[in-house]
Amino acid sequence: MAGRINDEDVKAVRDAVPIDAVVSEYLQLRNAGGGNLKGLCPFHDEKSPSFQVSPSKGLFHCFGCQEGGDTITFVMKVDHLTFSEAVERLAGQAGITLRYEEGGYNPAHQRGERIRLVEAHKIAAEWYAEQLAAGPEAGPGRTFLAERGFDQDAARHFGVGYSPQGWDHLIRFLRGKGFSDKELLLSGLAQEGRRGPIDRFRGRLMWPIRDIGGDVVGFGARKLYEADNGPKYLNTPDTAIYKKSQVLYGIDLAKKDIAKASRAVVVEGYTDVMACHLAGVTTAIATCGTAFGGDHIKILRRLLMDNGSARVIFTFDGDAAGQKAALRAFEDDQKFAAETYIAVAPDGMDPCDLRLAKGDEAVADLVQPRTPLFEFALRQIVARYDLDTPAGRAAALDETAPVVARIKNTGAQHEVAVQLAGMLGILDTQFVVRRIAQLARWARDRGGQGPAPDQRANRDAPQYGAAPAASGGPALTLRNPVFATERELLKLALQRPDLVSPAFDAYGTDEFTAPPYAAVREAILEAGGAEYGVQDPPDYLVRVRDAAPDDTVRAMVTELAVEAIMRRAVDELYAGEVLVRVRRRAVERRVRDVNSRLARLTNHGDPAELSAVQNELWILQQYDQTLRTQGAAAL
Repeated sequence: MAGRINDEDVKAVRDAVPIDAVVSEYLQLRNAGGGNLKGLCPFHDEKSPSFQVSPSKGLFHCFGCQEGGDTITFVMKVDHLTFSEAVERLAGQAGITLRYEEGGYNPAHQRGERIRLVEAHKIAAEWYAEQLAAGPEAGPGRTFLAERGFDQDAARHFGVGYSPQGWDHLIRFLRGKGFSDKELLLSGLAQEGRRGPIDRFRGRLMWPIRDIGGDVVGFGARKLYEADNGPKYLNTPDTAIYKKSQVLYGIDLAKKDIAKASRAVVVEGYTDVMACHLAGVTTAIATCGTAFGGDHIKILRRLLMDNGSARVIFTFDGDAAGQKAALRAFEDDQKFAAETYIAVAPDGMDPCDLRLAKGDEAVADLVQPRTPLFEFALRQIVARYDLDTPAGRAAALDETAPVVARIKNTGAQHEVAVQLAGMLGILDTQFVVRRIAQLARWARDRGGQGPAPDQRANRDAPQYGAAPAASGGPALTLRNPVFATERELLKLALQRPDLVSPAFDAYGTDEFTAPPYAAVREAILEAGGAEYGVQDPPDYLVRVRDAAPDDTVRAMVTELAVEAIMRRAVDELYAGEVLVRVRRRAVERRVRDVNSRLARLTNHGDPAELSAVQNELWILQQYDQTLRTQGAAAL
């Protein structure tokens, strides 16, 4: 049983690894104002960014799906890790040696499963690369690369390696590194043989496949020998860390340039990615033995930020299989806000062959946006019909009209509808235009085109008036000024405790009328109050989140710690105004209660009790008058 990670070490990991640096490995972030950053949420599909990161507080929160937390929570959720696994991964990045309680630290056995599998792949990739660089058996692999224009430096840059032909070379090597046979089988690096585990990859050229964070999670292996009866390309099977539909080869190298240029180039193979990158097209990526699909789109959308100027260029082969792949990609086109294009070399060569034949410039020229993917799809459909007959033209229109109706830009949709009429030879252009416009309206009515234009405005701002998702905590209508002010005070207490301490710590839980806000106030109290936030800001929010009684309150703490304060100039004057508003409303509520009690006592009450209540009412009224005239100085 693994020991618990020392609390001081957990705190050191939180402090050492900036949350924006970690999140930026998975999605593009841009300025959101107030020191915060925003991007497309990696935990749910959205068209505009509602996911916010606060580097100064080390927290993230999505105003769409209500996911939130600190750096460790983000890594846990995005990579499906346990708490210990996430801490171990971040500690490795920061160079922090962790201490374990309740039994000490045994690095060979106390790491989580995912960490162990990733480490096995990392060591295997390094070993394969060494075999290719210096192994006498790897000559055919080096020749294969050289014939395609890749030298040793290129092989090193992409981590290409070679797996020897023996049955258990890698297994024996990894056993020597402390890995068990069970771990090797779970990793996909080994498979069951007649007498125990054997190497899955033997006598093949090896491409390490990395996830968006840069960890090796699998391999693509190319056959080199005629005697090999396996497929031309053999990929790692699905494992706990590798799902072929959820990885893109080269994404670790391309992600920063994709985000910077708002452009991605999708090619078909590992050597095509290599050729593109070496030719200066550093935004190239490829799928790993599967068709380009929805999960791949999710990865790219987070990098492209779905802005209107983003471009995705597909470079499928010009043969029938390539055309089929392009049409399949078009089926998912509406999941992009980016414009999609297809680039096919005139002679049908892929980028690797094109680079060999015509050089780097030809590759760079190939991937310049050429033909919109929808136009390519239309031409492929139309080519199947006999346009010399009325029946053929009608059938072609039936199949192509829905394609044009799916074009996102309505102006372009109208123009393409006119072009389609000419392409089909239909003289009544307006008939085609009306037909397509009707199909587009039906799609919008069914929700297929997203929200109507009037619903798209101000989608970057959190929508407080509606209830959040079921898992996200209570719905609070901030049109109620009482709730809005209480929320603002809690944001100040969490984000700027220096401005509200020590007055805030004297506020009772009953001064917060919304139960979720009262719970947050209680959590702040349990964590040492706002005064503790002044003394130890880095640890303050961690303590408040830990003091929350459940995930709902914890999510509310995170949300309030990240959400922007509703004043551009946040200073002592503004903090005092909010403190006074909350206190005066609490006093007003107490005055109403006392007046109600006084009304009951006036006719039948005890004279002494009546006098005490009248005195309390007078004190409350005087206090309210003082708050009104002196403001925060009266607190």
